[in-house]
Amino acid sequence: MEAGGDHRATGTGPGRREVTEEGAGQGWRPLRRPSRPSRAAGRPAGPSPFGRLVVAQALSVAGDALVAIALAGSLFFDISPHAARGKVALSLVLTMAPFAVVAPLLGPAIDRRAGGRRATLVGAAAGRVVTALAMVRYLHGLGLFPVALASLVLSKAHAVAKSSLVPTTIEDPDRLVPANARLALVTAAAGVVAALPGVLLLKTAGAGWDLRLAAATFVAAAVAARRLRQVRPDEPGGRPLAAAALHEADLRPAVVAMAALRAGVGFIAFAAAFALRRQHAASWVFGAVLLASMAGSFAAAAVTPRLRRWLSEERLLLAALLLVGVTAGAAVRWLAPHPSIVVVAAVLGTAASGAKLAFDSLVQRDAPAAAQGRQFARFEAIFQLCWVAGALAPVVVPITLRTSLVLLALGAVAAAVAPEVQHRHRSRSG
Repeated sequence: MEAGGDHRATGTGPGRREVTEEGAGQGWRPLRRPSRPSRAAGRPAGPSPFGRLVVAQALSVAGDALVAIALAGSLFFDISPHAARGKVALSLVLTMAPFAVVAPLLGPAIDRRAGGRRATLVGAAAGRVVTALAMVRYLHGLGLFPVALASLVLSKAHAVAKSSLVPTTIEDPDRLVPANARLALVTAAAGVVAALPGVLLLKTAGAGWDLRLAAATFVAAAVAARRLRQVRPDEPGGRPLAAAALHEADLRPAVVAMAALRAGVGFIAFAAAFALRRQHAASWVFGAVLLASMAGSFAAAAVTPRLRRWLSEERLLLAALLLVGVTAGAAVRWLAPHPSIVVVAAVLGTAASGAKLAFDSLVQRDAPAAAQGRQFARFEAIFQLCWVAGALAPVVVPITLRTSLVLLALGAVAAAVAPEVQHRHRSRSG
């Protein structure tokens, strides 16, 4: 070796020193601390990809809440639960309209090209800027109906794109349930936070200024969505029919469970509203039922990620059905009518919200990446149809509170055992 070319280190730990063979006369020199890799070579600076999605979701929900508050005093809500049953039934059927657009059109469009999901978030926010400003003009006229419907379609498109984006913004698939739970908490919190200035603005300046503030919020949502980054890029594709069909077959028990819970939510909401109205119940009873359901949603977002440590998504869905069935049955047996509907509303809100977190995680984990947009759109259309069907039953046929709880218990238990019965039947037939 060349003289002076061999460097050796002595000692251990951060205080190591180095000496050369020529060494002794030159003394000891501390080793320099190894330089850290630059951020450019590792994780990018700033918020994480999922954190950016959370910001975009919060702004979108806040804008939607402001629009809802503005519409509350307008022509749009002249059709109320206190109106004739025919008008209530018509308003329920009309809630299917946005899904009739989202499922066949927007779902496949989201999947068709790389970056389609992020582009959908940006486009949905930008479109709602336009619809919010248009609603200012048509606030007290019939033109409000098509504009508000367009805003609702764009809101559903955002929801579908957001759900299919989640797995591309986190690295660990086991974190899907906690990620969905965090988004659910952000959704609820953003709606509450936006409602406070929204109501104040409605009372002091009028609905038009709520809509203008909503438009500004959607501008911020579009900017946040534009800055979104993904851990993994989209996997665009055409129509992967074989993979999608196989996936839907695998998800059938989960779809049945989620459909039953969504139908139960619609059924109990309208059964309680009409039954309590017939009984001339105090207004605080309606408020207690609504508050219990909302509290259940918050509880689900907090508890479901912890339960996921011990239960798979499939078992979480089964547990949700059994919890609703047992609670509704027990309420019929041991509780008075008004306390029973409050307790069941809380449990049903918890179970349905927790099951939705588990179901979304299943789709995000197992669905073909190139088909997740159309999958979420299709399933949301199915679940909304089930909610409408459940809500229509007590609108068309008067049902007592006790009977509604019995039907809810039977429906939840039937949905829980149906997949197992079907599986055994197929095994025997095979």
